[in-house]
Amino acid sequence: MRPNLPSFDELVNKNKEELLNDQRAMQEIEKNLEEKHSRNTNLNVN
Repeated sequence: MRPNLPSFDELVNKNKEELLNDQRAMQEIEKNLEEKHSRNTNLNVN
């Protein structure tokens, strides 16, 4: 007996969800890096 495999739509939705989560994570990392860079730049100017 074959195991129940996810449908194509389920796979698409799962991959879409993972990409959205990855995108959110990347945006958070970029924001943190920009804030860190901004703080370092301000410290060097003063």
